[in-house]
Amino acid sequence: MRILSLLLGFGLIGSALASSGGGENPDPGEFIIHHIADAHDIHLWGDGPSAVHIPLPVIGYAPERGWSLFSSSHLLHHGEDHVDMSDHGTESAHADHDDHASGEYHCHSTDLTYSLDANGALHAQDASGNPVQAYDLSISKSVFGLFIVIFIMLLIFPRVGSAYKKRKGEAPKGLQNALEPLILFIRDEVAIPSIGAKKADRYLPFLLTTFFFIFLCNLLGLVPFIGAFNVTGTVGVTLVLATFVFIITTVSGNRHYWGHIIWPPGVPLPIKLILVPVEVVGILLKPAVLMIRLTANIGAGHIIILALTFLVFIISDYGANTAAGIGTGIFSVAFMIFMYFIELLVAFLQAYVFTLLAALYFGDATQEAHH
Repeated sequence: MRILSLLLGFGLIGSALASSGGGENPDPGEFIIHHIADAHDIHLWGDGPSAVHIPLPVIGYAPERGWSLFSSSHLLHHGEDHVDMSDHGTESAHADHDDHASGEYHCHSTDLTYSLDANGALHAQDASGNPVQAYDLSISKSVFGLFIVIFIMLLIFPRVGSAYKKRKGEAPKGLQNALEPLILFIRDEVAIPSIGAKKADRYLPFLLTTFFFIFLCNLLGLVPFIGAFNVTGTVGVTLVLATFVFIITTVSGNRHYWGHIIWPPGVPLPIKLILVPVEVVGILLKPAVLMIRLTANIGAGHIIILALTFLVFIISDYGANTAAGIGTGIFSVAFMIFMYFIELLVAFLQAYVFTLLAALYFGDATQEAHH
């Protein structure tokens, strides 16, 4: 009864919010993409002029012009009706509900004017309005999320490591006791069965780092009211992780591994002409699958939760105070809570799957010939 009462309360609140919003409802696709995409600021809550957000540093580098460093608050303005930038050859941006309208910032040290286009890409222009090539090296929302996770790992794991050294052979306590089941799980159920007891310790630091990094990034993306981080749903992040797996697998490959790829023994020559290109493509395809799987699963989870959240706004189109509207609000909240619990499981599963497949690739690259 308490759970039903809670869901009913959330449904009524959601219906009231939808009916009191006034005006035209935001576009669902635009709303979802805006919240899962990378950005130059961290949006916390609210929309329009009252929106609360944290601006992030914008770092631009233009060859022969040098570096530019300024706050993204100069480029992002919440809730403005219209910002006309046609004089500078930049697309005009309209601010609707929580969208950002692009502004401009003139950097005196480089004499360049920076602006954002409708897709959030950084552009630079000289004093005459001519485009200038500039590289966007800003600390974006995803990069800031990376820093948070790295800080947490640097804060936790050195302490756990020193606890193992000080209390060698003793029962774990505190933080060490909390993390030891996961550490032993990766060692005993992932590294050793996939790579072998003799070689597992060589790859265990990378596997543990990868597992906890992905796991913490996934959990960070599920914490509400802190900007909807989508770190592991960003292709650039998963691409780097997959590249590390590719490099380690390639460097670790022994004679037996490369022999079966380049010239498989015991295979007729016509079959080799077909099999060898497939194996060579598979070298690049395996890490690519790691990247796509992680990005797609995490991104899809965020999209589902945001889509369910958006149902609250759609209620107003059918009458928020009707039984159908209240029922839709209860259903969307209930299913959103259910999906949050599912995403907690997915956060662990995706970290586990990525680590397991990486360990299997390492095991294939280092296994000895057997008869």
